[in-house]
Amino acid sequence: MFSPYAVDGTAGGARCGLCRRAHPLFVRAAAYGSYESGLRELIHLLKYGGVRPAANVLGRMLAEAIATLEPEFSADAVVVVPVPLHRTKLRQRGFNQAELIARAAMKIKRPANRLRLCVGVLERKRETASQIGLTSHQRRENLRGAFGVAHPEAVKGGEVLVVDDVYTTGATVSECARVLLRAGATKVGVATVARTLKISAQHVQIEHHAGDSSIEESIQVESVPMAKAVGI
Repeated sequence: MFSPYAVDGTAGGARCGLCRRAHPLFVRAAAYGSYESGLRELIHLLKYGGVRPAANVLGRMLAEAIATLEPEFSADAVVVVPVPLHRTKLRQRGFNQAELIARAAMKIKRPANRLRLCVGVLERKRETASQIGLTSHQRRENLRGAFGVAHPEAVKGGEVLVVDDVYTTGATVSECARVLLRAGATKVGVATVARTLKISAQHVQIEHHAGDSSIEESIQVESVPMAKAVGI
């Protein structure tokens, strides 16, 4: 029913200033599966249908993606931060799906787990236009300045894991990583339940715009055991 793949990206290499601003600032990103078929329907059931129990299944999947990232973090405690909704969207929907999924994922982790969920660290400072149909560059511009760190003391000098429901181009989580690093975080990773079909099952290509030129970076995809993720 679900595609057992994970997006796995590692930043690296020397770049000019413009390319560094376009380049994802997170060290690595992992997603449980492709945003299609049953997984897409399950996310929509929660996100648009308001069926909150769906978050429990999605949380198990997110936990699998998180597990692939844990070796990247060296700290004893890692702050887990859900991507926030603007207060207007939150009021309309009644919940933040990223937060519900993250809470479900944290519940199934070991008692001695070093991950610490911190809701409210990130804030969405302004509403943004729909990202649908926008290029990677347009998405970055649309999100510039949209996020802020409400509680910098929670991330200063520490490592942070940003979590969300879907990874599309990485523009949203890259902007989140940018403001978290500016607030003093030493490292940022990203875990999501799904990745969009624009991301190949073999690699991800992220375009870096620098004037008329572009740079493409391949992000390897690794498998995540589907049966384990859904608790079979």
